[in-house]
Amino acid sequence: MNILRLATTLLCLASALPFTAQADNLPLPADTPAVFKTECTSCHLAFPPQLMQAKDWRQIMAQLDQHYGDNASLDPKTRRIIEDFLVRNAARGKSFSSSVATSNDTELPRLTGTAWFTREHREVARANWTHTKVRSASNCAACHTKAAEGSFRERDILMPNGQRWED
Repeated sequence: MNILRLATTLLCLASALPFTAQADNLPLPADTPAVFKTECTSCHLAFPPQLMQAKDWRQIMAQLDQHYGDNASLDPKTRRIIEDFLVRNAARGKSFSSSVATSNDTELPRLTGTAWFTREHREVARANWTHTKVRSASNCAACHTKAAEGSFRERDILMPNGQRWED
């Protein structure tokens, strides 16, 4: 194989690496508005916008009065600032598409329904999801000890039983 063909092959392979290879380190973007941090973290982890697609974020923001069983309504200006931020920084690609049909206005897309989430958590035992320290698959910080900082690295995972995650 000549050097040009090898270089081209390596370049193609490198550009084809999925975003998920870097999904263990997702700090919030530099342009994160303060209201995103304030409003979203008042109830849950401020999920990195790169974990869902723009259409999913739009649907979530359009139904804040029915936000996964809670009323998370915001004034129009704050809602627009947060939605614009989420859409601008949203994921691109099928790995982060929600398994929930977003054309169904009654059911919101879920990060836990994405192909990426399913693939990354396929080895987690059911007992961990129902453990009193976790209670929900959307409670990232229950196991990902540095999730608030955007780190989802395996070395930072502490399972509810107190054991470090070992792949």
